[in-house]
Amino acid sequence: MTRYVMVIDQRRCIGCHSCTVACRTWNELPLDIVYNPVVTEGVKGTWPNVHRSWLPTLCMHCEKPACVPCCPTGASHQDEDGVVWIDYDKCMACLACVNACPYGMRDQSKLQPRLHQFVRKCTFCRDHRAADPGAEPYCVATCHQKARIFGDLDDPNSEVSKLIGSVETVRLMEDLGTGPQIYYIPELGGKA
Repeated sequence: MTRYVMVIDQRRCIGCHSCTVACRTWNELPLDIVYNPVVTEGVKGTWPNVHRSWLPTLCMHCEKPACVPCCPTGASHQDEDGVVWIDYDKCMACLACVNACPYGMRDQSKLQPRLHQFVRKCTFCRDHRAADPGAEPYCVATCHQKARIFGDLDDPNSEVSKLIGSVETVRLMEDLGTGPQIYYIPELGGKA
């Protein structure tokens, strides 16, 4: 079975925000919504051995997403491949899922061209990949540093499977039991 995950190599991320721009462009996001914020973690070390690091974030597409079962209208879904998404036509913007997400990765749209409010989030470019099954999410395809890697964790020959099995990876707030499917290779001062 397919289980999509993303590996983010913080050793390679230079904080350029091209992933954020690509995501915003593809999803035609209003200015008040960001699916892929890149957090500057700041300068670390002591002179002359200093470096800066960044933490790209997005929906964690959890194995056990807290945001899906709390939805009263059934607008929040999880596909068999693990991708978590929202049916905007069913969403009534009650914000139950926004409040349930421990990562803060869901947001209510305020400036959308539709007639009703709804909650938005990253879908690993589900619509784009449905039209082209071999396509990567735009944030991955745009990352010129190759800091984002997307693939099927259940395929032992996939790059994500090999990375997760061979280098140290961490997942954000793993102790919550949601099983986040975004794996980070910890930073080493921006060098890969």
